[in-house]
Order: sequence, then structure tokens, then C-alpha cells
Amino acid sequence: MVDSPREGRLARSPDFIQLVDMASESVGGKVLFATDDFFAPAENLIKSDSPSFKEHERTEFGRCMDGWETRRRRTPGHDWCIVRLGIHGIIRGFDVDISFFTGDYAPRVSIQAANLEEENEPDIPERGARMGAAASPEELEAIAQLKSNEWDCLVPMTELKPGKPASGHNYFLVTSQQRWTHIRLNIFPDGGVARLRVYGTGQKDWIATDAKEPLDLVALAFGGACVGFSNAHFGHPNKVIGVGQPRSVADGWETARRLDRPPMIESDENGTLLVSGCEWAVFRLAHPGVITQIEINTEHFKGNSPDSCKVDGCILTTQEEEDMIKQKWDLPGHKWKPLLPVTKLSPNKSHVFDSLTLELQDVVTHARLTIIPDGGLGRLRLKGFPSSICLLRPREKPVMRFSVKAGFRANL
Repeated sequence: MVDSPREGRLARSPDFIQLVDMASESVGGKVLFATDDFFAPAENLIKSDSPSFKEHERTEFGRCMDGWETRRRRTPGHDWCIVRLGIHGIIRGFDVDISFFTGDYAPRVSIQAANLEEENEPDIPERGARMGAAASPEELEAIAQLKSNEWDCLVPMTELKPGKPASGHNYFLVTSQQRWTHIRLNIFPDGGVARLRVYGTGQKDWIATDAKEPLDLVALAFGGACVGFSNAHFGHPNKVIGVGQPRSVADGWETARRLDRPPMIESDENGTLLVSGCEWAVFRLAHPGVITQIEINTEHFKGNSPDSCKVDGCILTTQEEEDMIKQKWDLPGHKWKPLLPVTKLSPNKSHVFDSLTLELQDVVTHARLTIIPDGGLGRLRLKGFPSSICLLRPREKPVMRFSVKAGFRANL
């Protein structure tokens, strides 16, 4: 059973929208089934871009809508669809966006979820082009094997509010701590939805990992998360630990230009800028571990990349992290251990560096990326080996020693 999530429509934009959209096509989300796609296919629900409206564009079935829209139901029941999440993990909230569906949006929705292994999915026919179509008897028979009507309910039947024509967000908070892989969106009885965003954090099965292969310990898909930053004017730092390669400058972390930069820019004999300011972001690793390689990607940042950067790591318990968040990450300097010293960066390039951990062999739970003086990055990858024990627990002694998985030393 689901562990009693508390759901509800939120009046303002919630913090969870800064997390990854686990259903997006950009991270591998896929629509497996929809009862009807007459006016617009359900695949539109998981598009990565925002919905748009082309007022004068028509199809043979009616207005061209950027979303999922079913025909006006004239038979018993209601419409629904199933999405396999591209990232499997813990769901923090939903956004049911009905932008531009001013007279034909779905008046009510509910959302169910399940944790299924992909190999246990029935053989569901490929959907192909769907406009003007309803689910076939073969599709209905295949999807019935999932018994999705019995899945756990994360959002009970709730009325949707249209808002403004171009901004029809309906947010729902979820507090379940379970891992989910599939979503069923129910609309009652029919109508349209522009986008379904499923915000959360990835959760990886670390026991099944190969101890000899380095993993990206900060990856959003595995459960990494930004837990503090100095500035995110143009893009949140969570984007730099996202899935795949950056698609544009919008798919990265970018700060505003620092107002304390000097009137005249100067550099030292090594070409490093002589500036006093910097920006930073702190990340909680998906799993405590030893970082052996660091990738800093400035792709697409051609005139706005940082001059240089550095990376530090530390060990924090859950309580210490909470305290640091309250203190705006004013952490004593001796807690941080250097993983990458101040290093010059180039625009529009992927940089790969060996971590100082190769010598230190230290387990860390958190990493701090500092960019100097400001600018933007596309991706941060912290590759290494997960530790054999979990560190996010209250400390019993001032100093603790930690081991790493077998196979780490053999890779040095």
C-alpha cells in the first residue's frame, strides 16, 4: 500500500518544480496506452517544451491542440492513459497543465502509480500515429494485464482550475516515499490536458551495480540533488546533473553577472582572472562514495562560461545538511576537502579531470562546485565508486572511518 501521501492543489509554484520531470520524453518517458487520441495524441503530454497555441492551424479532426485531447465521450466510462517514467524514483509532485484548453479541458483528474519491472510489462502494441483513433481491442486486452485500475492513488479525483489561457498549471504535492515506475492519468470524463509533469528524484538499485565500473554519483536520475546555491538567475543547478548532454544554454545552470566585478578586468601570469567574487552550488550525492573523475561541460556556453572552477567534497549527516541549509551553507572551511583545485575552463567544451581523491581515497556525501567569477555550465559529472555503507545518519563519534566497495583500489 502507498504510505499515505498528502495531496492537494497548490496556489503558487511549489519548490518541487525545480526537480527533474521524470515523465519527460527528454529523459526517456513513454506513453504506453491511451483510451482515445482523437483530437491530439497523448505523446504531447510528455513533450519537454512548454505548450503552444496556433490559433489558425487545423487538422482533419479539428483544431490543432498541443496536448492530449479525446473526443466527446458518448459511451460509459472515462478516458485515461499510462506513461512509463523515464526516470524511476520518488515522486514529489505533479503539474497537470491545461494551458490553451480553455473550453475543452478535462474538468477532473486523478493520478495512480505503480512500481513495475519493465520485463514484466505485457506485450503492448506500438502506438504509431494516433490522431483520430481510439484504443483497439488488442490494445485494451494487452493493457488490462497491468490491472492499472488497482494501482495506488497519489491524487484522488480533483477538479482542475483553468487559470489564464496560457498558464493553466494545477500543482499537486505528493509525500509518498515509495519508488514508482509507471503513472496512470485519469481524466473525467473526457477532454484535454496540455502537459503532465511528474517531478521527483531518481532512485537507483545500488546493490545491483558493478563494483568495478565507476558511476556518476551526483546524477539526478540516481537521486542526486542540489541542496543549496548562491545564484540561479537563468537556470537552476539541478539542470547540470540532468540526463544526457545539454541541449542548449537553457538546459544548464547560469548565474547573473556579478555586480562586484571590477571596472577593468585583469589576470595574473597564469591567465587566471583577478576577481574576488564567485558563485557556488552544493549537491548531495545520490550515494556516498569516492569520486575519481570530474567532468565539467560548458557546451553551448560560448560567451558566458566561467573563467575557472573548483570542486570540494565533505561528509555530512542528514541533520548536518538540514543545519547547513538553514545557515545558507556557511560551512567551516576545514570541513571541505579539495577534489579539484582552481582550474581554468574553456567555452563550449567538455573538460575531464582526475579527482584528487585518487590520492586521498576519501568518501564524501556532498560536493560543492564553485565557478569563478560567474557564468554557466551545461553538465557536472562526478564519477566514482559508491561506498559500502550509508553515511547519512547521526554520528556516534566525532571521527568515523569509512570503507569503499571492493574493486575500487584495483581500479587505481
